[in-house]
Amino acid sequence: MAENKLDIKKTLLLSFGFFASSIAWSIYNSFVPQILDGFIKSTALIGFIMTFDNIFGLIFQPLFGKWSDKTHTRFGRRMPFIIIGIPICAVAFALIPKMGSIWSLMAVIIIFTFVMSVWRSPVVALMPDITPGPLRSQANGIVNLMGGVGSLVAFAGGGMLFKLGGFPLPFLMSAVCMIIALAVLVLFVREPKHAYEPEKEAKKIAIKLSPKERKSLLLILFGVFFWFTGYNAVETFFTLYAKNTLNMDSGSAAITLAIFSLTFLIFAVPTGFIGARIGRRKTIIIGLIGITLLFVPLIFFSNVWLTRICLFVGGAFWACVNINSLPMVVKLSGEEKVGTFVGYYYFFSFGSQIISPILFGYIRDLVGQYRVLFLYSSIAFALALACLIFVRHGEDEPSSTSTAEVLDGLGD
Repeated sequence: MAENKLDIKKTLLLSFGFFASSIAWSIYNSFVPQILDGFIKSTALIGFIMTFDNIFGLIFQPLFGKWSDKTHTRFGRRMPFIIIGIPICAVAFALIPKMGSIWSLMAVIIIFTFVMSVWRSPVVALMPDITPGPLRSQANGIVNLMGGVGSLVAFAGGGMLFKLGGFPLPFLMSAVCMIIALAVLVLFVREPKHAYEPEKEAKKIAIKLSPKERKSLLLILFGVFFWFTGYNAVETFFTLYAKNTLNMDSGSAAITLAIFSLTFLIFAVPTGFIGARIGRRKTIIIGLIGITLLFVPLIFFSNVWLTRICLFVGGAFWACVNINSLPMVVKLSGEEKVGTFVGYYYFFSFGSQIISPILFGYIRDLVGQYRVLFLYSSIAFALALACLIFVRHGEDEPSSTSTAEVLDGLGD
């Protein structure tokens, strides 16, 4: 691939790993709580079980990301983890709704969530492995677009299949999609040559970050922590906020929150292009300022349409932030440590997803109302902005790939 030309076809093919992961997690988060409710009457315990994926991700994804950096086989560094992990996850996932006791169900859930943490960092590392630095924002936009399509397939297809055959069919659909994604990756995606030539890798001088680069890396990672803290609170508690503050029913609240996700999906590719053109840091800062300013009015006003408009526009600003953050982190990694730095990224993002629901829940209990949701989220985004202002590394030279070329490639 030319250094200034994005290979749309290859990017779409490697995106199938993220596509399969998104389908699985969307089905998991939608239906597993309902399955657990048939065995467990404690909502708190169900909530704790639903954090297993974040806990395992926090602990194991950095480890397996680093391990994949040091793995050298004829299949590459990442593919062995993917080839082993996806089939195990597919089988375990299909078995979840078929378990007849809480103990067998918990065993399958633990296997699934653990093995997902084995191959997630390696499969995400494929994108920066294969894509030249200046093109990673656009490529990450395509990867996230495919992830969003996966979530839509899960919600729409999974919902229809549930009506036809109950819990087993959505889980079976997801398992089949994971196997199809694995076939696409094995048949059509090839890692760079250095991935399976350790003797050449050994001759390379290890890249060490300067003190200023380490400072930028830490600031970016803490930025990741804070903006996912703000995002996760809204994602987790918005339906309760809408019910108690906007007097919405659960269905209308879910549809309103979906507006945010839909706009993110629409702007995933364009904001990657913007990040490549004007700089990732600048694009993220624009996104953080925009989403903070949009959420501030929601602290004071309880209007359904104002909320929907702010969420609609906010999805575009969230895309500015989310699409350009991972490429900034892996820019500092060098080729030999991409998996390790992807693990760092997920350590901070998953850490926030464990802490944020508990922290906001405690704050809400203290003040006694859900109106503080957008105050909490705005403060978190403002803290992320404060971190990014002082970042000075993580950029590449602008690329020549245009938005039109990316969209034409998607059409092909």
